[in-house]
Amino acid sequence: MLMQRNLSLVHRAMSSMAERTVICEEVGKDKGIITLNRQKALNAINLDMVRQIYGALKSWQDNKSLVIIKGAGEKAFCAGGDVRALVENGLTQSSKNFFREEYRLNALIGSYKPDYVAIVDGITMGGGVGLSVHGKYRVATERTMFAMPETAIGLFPDVGGGFFLPRLEGKLGLYLGLTGFRLKGQDVTKAGIATHYVESKNLDALEKELCTTRNSADVNDVLNRFNVTDSSEFVLQKHIKQINKCFAGSTVEDILANLESDGSVWAQNTLKTLAKMSPTSLKVSMKQLDIGRTLDLRSCLKMEFRMAVHCVIDSDFKEGVRAMLIDRDQAPKWKPIKLNDVSEQQVERFFGPLPDGDELVFEDEVKSNL
Repeated sequence: MLMQRNLSLVHRAMSSMAERTVICEEVGKDKGIITLNRQKALNAINLDMVRQIYGALKSWQDNKSLVIIKGAGEKAFCAGGDVRALVENGLTQSSKNFFREEYRLNALIGSYKPDYVAIVDGITMGGGVGLSVHGKYRVATERTMFAMPETAIGLFPDVGGGFFLPRLEGKLGLYLGLTGFRLKGQDVTKAGIATHYVESKNLDALEKELCTTRNSADVNDVLNRFNVTDSSEFVLQKHIKQINKCFAGSTVEDILANLESDGSVWAQNTLKTLAKMSPTSLKVSMKQLDIGRTLDLRSCLKMEFRMAVHCVIDSDFKEGVRAMLIDRDQAPKWKPIKLNDVSEQQVERFFGPLPDGDELVFEDEVKSNL
């Protein structure tokens, strides 16, 4: 009878663990592990998950030396923010709160005191990029698939995309941000997005060794020891000169004209890809990255909060999510439908002050004003 009762307690504990969307564990006195646990949703994050991750990171920032964040399962680290839920819930105040708290989390990761190691194993897009790219270490595997596909849903590469994309080599960041091109495996490291590449079969061993480290030097040594490099060419290397030349245009129209002049198969395919995106999103995203190259992360996130809220108020966002994620007809009806019909005034609106004056403010700024 006692054995049955104990087994029942174990099963209940395991069931409870499985139902939690974020699992926060402490290892020893000074290590923390965060696991995103929505496998059916490819670990896409919602507001509740953002709050759980933020709470754990805040509580650990002064007493941990290392925090590891990873995704449950083998398919995804985090496929992004749960934008489908935002749209289905009617783009209400909760949508605004999601962006506000997600961007605060991104900023915290960007300035985090303990060593922060993101294991970006599997799909890593949108919000998943925000949970990883601003941290000290990002570990890719052969299963990693990185993308910022927001222009396809009428949004823009947010979660600090305005900060990290312009800082990639040449015009690579602008190309990735406008086209949503997918990088896989070693190419995520070669692009400068991941810091290390480790074969997925070795992730458990890597985690165990990281949890035995005594200081930052040890963490760096362990990651370097597990890191695998190869001599294969970066997937976009043969097009880098074309990317840098074609995407050097000062407007999206210039980029399209450059691609037309190039005339190669790559250029033609890129034109076809860009033709599918929201014309407004393309222009807004280009301006975002142009401004972001001179801003720090927190300033970028404040800008992006304005942009996100304006998207919630009136943009192609709802239609893009409907077409790509809800009805899946892959036929969004953009407004305006033509790039030339997107005026400078329409673009500027996304960067203007919010109607209610409710701008993004970080915790330390609130405290300093008290």
